[in-house]
Amino acid sequence: MHRVKSGRRTTGQMRDSQTMLEEGRVGEQRESKGATMAWVRNEVVRVGLAETLGTFVMMVFGLGSVAQVVTGTGAFGEFLSINLGFGLGVAMGVHVAGKVSGAHMNAAVSFTMCVFGRLKWTMLPLYIASQFLGSFLAAGTVFSLYYDAIYHYSGGNFTVTGPKATAGIFATYPAPYLSLHAGFLDQVLGTAMLLLCLMALSDQRNQPAPIGSEPLAAGLLVILIGISLGSNSGYAINPTRDLAPRVFSALAGWGPDVFKAGGGWWWVPVMAPLVGGVIGALIYKVFVEMHHPSVDKRGLGSNNKPESEPLDQLKKAAAAEMCV
Repeated sequence: MHRVKSGRRTTGQMRDSQTMLEEGRVGEQRESKGATMAWVRNEVVRVGLAETLGTFVMMVFGLGSVAQVVTGTGAFGEFLSINLGFGLGVAMGVHVAGKVSGAHMNAAVSFTMCVFGRLKWTMLPLYIASQFLGSFLAAGTVFSLYYDAIYHYSGGNFTVTGPKATAGIFATYPAPYLSLHAGFLDQVLGTAMLLLCLMALSDQRNQPAPIGSEPLAAGLLVILIGISLGSNSGYAINPTRDLAPRVFSALAGWGPDVFKAGGGWWWVPVMAPLVGGVIGALIYKVFVEMHHPSVDKRGLGSNNKPESEPLDQLKKAAAAEMCV
């Protein structure tokens, strides 16, 4: 029996890398041949820790970019800077937690994965709690880092609305012209586009993101949503991203106005993304995923291999290679 060459990338390894982006799939941790030590072996704990840290990383970069733009009065970036901050923050968050928790970093993603059976409902509270904690800690970190800048910019008056408002550093607020029902639709559409495209990026039987580029693809998707659908209300498209920093800002000096502003806007970025996420994933499933040809019809096993093989075929191919 000959060993597989170390420089050769097996089909199984390619599939393992792709699962970084597939929502709800907790990546398997494979021990290396050398001596390793797993400090925490409980899967629930490992997932919670990874999801918390991944969300924290995403939010520090995202909120930090907003703080820099607001307090710098345009000298240190503009709206595009915020889009880049959140988009690249998402990419880094996926790198941090993708192979352990799937790096949802978004309650709408976790909820949608539960609806479509890609994540157990019993895991949903863990994901939401981890995302909330990561976002809350990130808000506290950015507040500590930019406290002097915020104080100097606002003259020590932490306000939610007005020419020197700074609450928008932490949570989203609607534009003055936006009604609640229009804002709800705005969040539904933005989150629907997010989940629709994430489903496509992780669909191995369609045109998924190239192996190794999944974090960047997810980040670019968030940037795209920001520059096309972000002006009405800041494209929260994420309940935990918005609610946790909002709670922090209420405790840090902005007070209950953070929940009263915009006609009681706070519940819209919490509820609308849950609806939008399911709608977007359902649209992709109905229009594309349900109509993939069967394995037999695609002629798998012949010389004409499809671009993306189903999971069972990939597992068989990987097993065959290991026996060569």
